Amino acid sequence: MATPIKKDLMKLDETSYSYIFEQDVSIPLSGGVLIRSNIYYPKGVKQGEKYPVLVTYGPYGKDVPYEAFRPTSFAELNPDHKSNHAAWETPFPAYWTEHGYIVIRADEVGIGQSPGVLDVWSKVVLDTFCELIEWAAEQKWSTGKIGLTGISYYGAIQWQAAARHTKGLAAIIPWEGFADLYRDATRHGGILSNGFLRYWYDLQVVPNQYGYPGREATGWGPNTSEGNLTAEELESSRVDISDRSWTYPFAEGDRFTAWDVKLEDIRVPLLSVANWGGTMLHLRGNVEGFVRAGSTFKYLRFITGRHDLPFYYPEEVELQRSFLDAFLKNEDRDGWSKKGAIPAVDLVLRKGDVGYNDPNAELTYPRRKETEWPIARTQYRDLFLTPAKELLFSKPSADGEKLGYKALGTLESPQLISFTSLPFESETEVTGHMVAHLHVSVAADSSGPVPSDIDLFLSVRHLSKSGKEISYTGTLGGPNCVTKGWLRVSLRKTNPEHPLHRHYLPRREYRSVDQLPVVPNEIYAVDVELWPTNVVLEKGERLVFEISSGDTPGVEISVHNYPPDRSAEKFQGTNFIHFGQHHVNYLRVPIIPPQ
Repeated sequence: MATPIKKDLMKLDETSYSYIFEQDVSIPLSGGVLIRSNIYYPKGVKQGEKYPVLVTYGPYGKDVPYEAFRPTSFAELNPDHKSNHAAWETPFPAYWTEHGYIVIRADEVGIGQSPGVLDVWSKVVLDTFCELIEWAAEQKWSTGKIGLTGISYYGAIQWQAAARHTKGLAAIIPWEGFADLYRDATRHGGILSNGFLRYWYDLQVVPNQYGYPGREATGWGPNTSEGNLTAEELESSRVDISDRSWTYPFAEGDRFTAWDVKLEDIRVPLLSVANWGGTMLHLRGNVEGFVRAGSTFKYLRFITGRHDLPFYYPEEVELQRSFLDAFLKNEDRDGWSKKGAIPAVDLVLRKGDVGYNDPNAELTYPRRKETEWPIARTQYRDLFLTPAKELLFSKPSADGEKLGYKALGTLESPQLISFTSLPFESETEVTGHMVAHLHVSVAADSSGPVPSDIDLFLSVRHLSKSGKEISYTGTLGGPNCVTKGWLRVSLRKTNPEHPLHRHYLPRREYRSVDQLPVVPNEIYAVDVELWPTNVVLEKGERLVFEISSGDTPGVEISVHNYPPDRSAEKFQGTNFIHFGQHHVNYLRVPIIPPQ
């Protein structure tokens, strides 16, 4: 039974809001863990009346107003979802309570008003989230049916809870939420994605730590009710994500296994929402989660736009409610619970140059329904790389040639080679998974160290008839390309026997035992995964395939430039692409024929 921690912190407001708001409800869990939640109830609740419940659990502080957390984003938010109880990436209480739901917004262990050690992505976080769901299902005001919806972190944790068969969990909407901590979020192709992680952890997580001083003064919610912790106490009460990501390059050990669940174990109905522009975090996991989940009723929806706003668009909110009503209220207006009534995949097609970070313009993109992913009628075509820096549908005849570029390129000073296709002769849709097959080597500089590895950074770009690059909206609203991919060549080993290995999606385990040597001047054949994508090329337009040794435009803040991970000692030199009869390089492209 929940009890308030302090009488003066309890808020039951039946006049200012369209719902009843209960703040800082203490929820005791196993092992002496205590978490605190805000609970939002529909007004006019009658004795014995029960409601389905939506639960969010995360590190951003349940009491931090959206407007304070990201003011520029809040300014553009759907006005119907604005108030001082709106919170970053979580469902808006007023909307959902008005439609017959109870909303629980909880602070993770070590966050906000929940005491304990701050340790994101840990087993403790996952355990307590699942216990919170089960607690909510058992309350007297609950129907016992729990739904999950939320963006990014709040989406990622949903895959975990669902795979555990958490009692009471009835449906999930992982909205742009990664499913694989290693492959999707922290190490792209084995290369550390430090830029986003450092920004996210330092600026969006740590200031919400339990006992962190000065929150109230800066507008980031109330101070911790039991008082502030000293700087030394704060540091000793958190596990920096560098413990998992910075210092350990492999997908094994307790650093990653806590969240390494089998997506195939998921059985609850799910609506996975993937953003075509989320090529550093908010795309791959949503596609893989959908494909691998064992749910009878599962749906995959693609969107465009920034990662923060579409969740609150009126049409998207109504879609969420339609889905949750079907499985939490048994009110199925649209056929979600009727097998085959709704096609499983809902595509948005990136056709035409509408600019980027323009929601109204992106609404002109057409949509189309499909019954499966990947699309069954996909025709995989290989675009071959040539020493003349072309992309051709026919194999080049050159032999013994190579093209080189300097290693350790940066976003400020890219080092790359670009291959450009001929103009497409007719409108061509590319939708699905790409893979690049390359033959690479590295040579030492005359006065430099002996390199022992190669990092490959791949991008696919779209050129208009006039040669202008057509850009698409990235996660933060900046210009993005068609798609990207990465590989650390020492981690090139694939597992063809694995049931998830596909010719268009190589499977890698990224274990320490899979690491292979990289010797200067030796040529290595590698298959590089690029993240799923969509683009419609109009007649006369072209594709560009870019191979670089570091980040290139479109990466936004998700740079890969942590010196210990990409040291000159290991990587400095000249990288080469080799061509010839036994060194055929290509980009495998998923082309969708007209229906």
